[in-house]
Amino acid sequence: MKKINYFLTVISICLSLLTFAEAAHKPQLDKKKGDVCSDPQQPASLHCAPAPSSQYDSQGRLWIVWSYAGHIYVTSSDDDGTTLNASVVVNRTPEGISAHGENRPKIVVDNKGKIYVSWTTPLKKRYTGNVRFSYSEDEGLNFSTPITVNDNLDLTGHRFESLAVNEQGTIFMAWLDKRERFKAKQKGEKYIGAALYYSYSIDGGKSFKSNQNIMSHSCECCRVVMDIDTDQLPVILWRNIYGTNTRDHSLVKFLTKEKSGEVTRVSHDNWKIDACPHHGPALSISRPEMTQQSNYHLVWFNNAPERHGLFYSRINNPNSSSENTKSPTSDPISIGHYANGASHPDILSLDNKVWIVWKEFDGKNESVWLQFSDDSGQNWKQSQILVQTKNGSDYPFLVNNKGNVYLQWKTRDDGFKLYPIK
Repeated sequence: MKKINYFLTVISICLSLLTFAEAAHKPQLDKKKGDVCSDPQQPASLHCAPAPSSQYDSQGRLWIVWSYAGHIYVTSSDDDGTTLNASVVVNRTPEGISAHGENRPKIVVDNKGKIYVSWTTPLKKRYTGNVRFSYSEDEGLNFSTPITVNDNLDLTGHRFESLAVNEQGTIFMAWLDKRERFKAKQKGEKYIGAALYYSYSIDGGKSFKSNQNIMSHSCECCRVVMDIDTDQLPVILWRNIYGTNTRDHSLVKFLTKEKSGEVTRVSHDNWKIDACPHHGPALSISRPEMTQQSNYHLVWFNNAPERHGLFYSRINNPNSSSENTKSPTSDPISIGHYANGASHPDILSLDNKVWIVWKEFDGKNESVWLQFSDDSGQNWKQSQILVQTKNGSDYPFLVNNKGNVYLQWKTRDDGFKLYPIK
């Protein structure tokens, strides 16, 4: 019975992903304007974009990146998304753009107001793509001609990129890369999964350094997440492959811009599955007052028969263990209601405060749930529903504006909205 429930849950996850992907691309009826999302005469609209991302800048302006009909658009708002300023096209020449839950356009803004965006453009074969990047140095009025970040151009996968920038303006990127798998196949050799690759830019995104392989045999289609530690170096979290097909999570903290530390295994759920879950983790780093160490707050999903659902844990010194030893993480805490398909969590930490949001479906409503801790994740308040919808929605994300925390959630009924979290 456990095996049956396990496979049914996997099938349910896959179907829910397909359902939302289809819903995101179906015509969406605006009662006032008619069927705007399928009318080619109508201008591009954020309401029709399937998978937006957003970030506040240091002045409190919200920036949103989204895609429509082969173009990346950047939009801003001065009232938390209630009204939008004019959109700017990033890529003048249209191209394919991956825009779904696990692989969407990204946006970051540095402390000088420079805007950086990234996305994946799929190629002519399934599961292939290139990582693309553009920047604006004039507050979003104009964007640079996009460049390809991966320096390998084989017809294979370079996808699921993550993007971050530190206080010095160094831009970091990491992604899942199948160049080694592609070469192994040409030699008639077997290669499991993909690999985690990395690059960075010190000239504002005009060029990127040679790509580095951080870890071979990663899971090939779950989102990669990155945050910047207090030493201004990146930390990356992703789903890895251990042994034959055990898909647990790994974390790496960089020692310098060029050198990564030891890869640390941070989940030990032992989910054995010969498939990609399309269900990546989330990461947020904070340094509580009066402490000398950063707290890395992690949340993830696994579906092993004996240990499944959403989990939270934290880690203080990831370079104190190797990939083959038990990680120095706190004991994982179960989050959400597994029976209601609790999924796709996001996490945000500020000083001692930690917020986690995720999605659930009770058979009628899709809901975003919230769990909160005010002591760095040691204890948690009772979980609660923040908002609900009936007709399809994107994944939930947390956005910070100078200590004010918002839920970003796009639904078919209400479009893109920010909800303040008290």
